[in-house]
Amino acid sequence: MRPRALKAELLAPLLYCAFLALFFAAPLSILAIRSLTDAQGALSLANYREYLQAPDLFQSLVNTVWLGVATVCLTLPLAFLFAYGLERTRIPGRGFFALVGAAPLLVPSLLPAMALVYLFGRQGLLTPHFGGGTIYGFAGLLVAETVATFPHALVILRTALSAADGRLYEQAHLLGAGRARTFLALTLPAARHGIISAAFVVFALTIADVGAPKVVGGNFDVLALDIYKQVLGQQNFDLGSVVAMFLLVPTLIAVLFERWAARRQAALKTSRATPYAPDANMTRDIATFFACAAVGIGIVGVLVICQLAALVRLWPYDLSLTFDHYRFGEFDGGGWDAVTDSVLLSAATALFGTALVFGGAYAAERMKPFRLLRGLYGVLALAPAAVPGLALGLAYALFFNDPANPLHFLYATFWVLLIANVVHYFTVPHLTSVTAVKALDPEYEAAAAISGRGIFSVFRAVAVPLSTGALAEIALYLFVNAMTTVSVVVFLYPPDFKLAAVAVLNMDDAGDAAPAAAMGMMILYVNLAARIGGSLVLHRLNKPRLHEAMLVEAAA
Repeated sequence: MRPRALKAELLAPLLYCAFLALFFAAPLSILAIRSLTDAQGALSLANYREYLQAPDLFQSLVNTVWLGVATVCLTLPLAFLFAYGLERTRIPGRGFFALVGAAPLLVPSLLPAMALVYLFGRQGLLTPHFGGGTIYGFAGLLVAETVATFPHALVILRTALSAADGRLYEQAHLLGAGRARTFLALTLPAARHGIISAAFVVFALTIADVGAPKVVGGNFDVLALDIYKQVLGQQNFDLGSVVAMFLLVPTLIAVLFERWAARRQAALKTSRATPYAPDANMTRDIATFFACAAVGIGIVGVLVICQLAALVRLWPYDLSLTFDHYRFGEFDGGGWDAVTDSVLLSAATALFGTALVFGGAYAAERMKPFRLLRGLYGVLALAPAAVPGLALGLAYALFFNDPANPLHFLYATFWVLLIANVVHYFTVPHLTSVTAVKALDPEYEAAAAISGRGIFSVFRAVAVPLSTGALAEIALYLFVNAMTTVSVVVFLYPPDFKLAAVAVLNMDDAGDAAPAAAMGMMILYVNLAARIGGSLVLHRLNKPRLHEAMLVEAAA
């Protein structure tokens, strides 16, 4: 290998490690140091003592863990049943159910909470029919977080249930195993890692969410809301840092447990595996269809209620239709600029994030850096999954707002929002990129070396064109999440750059619930358009490759 090529192959992974060290590890280090700094600037545990001695704040820690566990216990069975219906039965309308199950991914997490308020709030449509009781508190949070986290669990569980070896089920049938025994002996063990991963994701998303607690939390305080109050309400960054560090602990434990389970999971498919085809079972299919339909009606109902609230004049007293709530310039949310600014930021996050993450995965997997450097990048790339958005957002605020920091000029700019979004959602695109890169034949690099071409030529001419599907999925993932996130940007956005998801929070806080619902639905429309457009682009990209494959097969 030429010295220049060797130098480039070492430099590229080093630059990616430096990026994550600078924009992930360094801000979190500042957050930890700030939590250990007293009013005089000395290192001390005074902030932790103050937090633990305050009964209300400590109760928030207990409430947070309890809410996370309860949401996992409710969401997992529903998501598993839904995923089972999509992957292991012959129910009609599976494509439609798949779209419905993924719908909450396209809206901010506080929109389901707003729908609950419209139905069961103090002036809710159904409140009089339930004895006048309201949804505020633990019950409302549990339902809202279940709806918000359901599609995340569904995606993971569908993947786990689709990875089945049909031969095992055929053998179980030949040996006379009943359906219940087959389910307990084959289906559940094979999906174990998916179930654990889904539980981790649901738990992490629930405890880090600030939108639903702010809308329907009532007197049930949680850590995410405490951080929001301490930083934005009281400007108490020291205590806010302590709360953020406590928020990291349960998430980190969940990540470590999930990684431990992943190492113990055996391969679900071998090279000799055959696809699993569900057999005909009318009783199972009918029961599963109605169960999936009930869950789907609940999800669609949330979106329909928010859309109706955005279109009626005064819920629930005057249900005449109007578009006045879409006049965003008349409300405290940033006007239509909030929508266009969010689209701009999301598009930039998708483009920059996709290029950065895929390039980093290729550098780590194919450029053969030192083992230590490769391991360091792997740890840094997976670590953002263990950091809640509020904690990372506060860490960025402390890190970039320091005048002594050479990067202080980035604070309260478009660029810090871009970097924060990319870093926060780094892990899932990284894993997707690694999978795509590992699927490429290693002979490409060997052939390039023989012909005198560098590895960057292989990356540009081979790796990128052959990974267009993965790149498109990564870009869509980053775009949708950048449109809907609140937690990671709520401490960072500048006054002249509004964001739609934050506008929903601010308008609801100001009492403009209907315009907030309208803004939330605009986010849904934008994300739907992005998904449809991305699917069309992906279809066009795959057509030439499909035609080429057909020609090769015909020639053979």
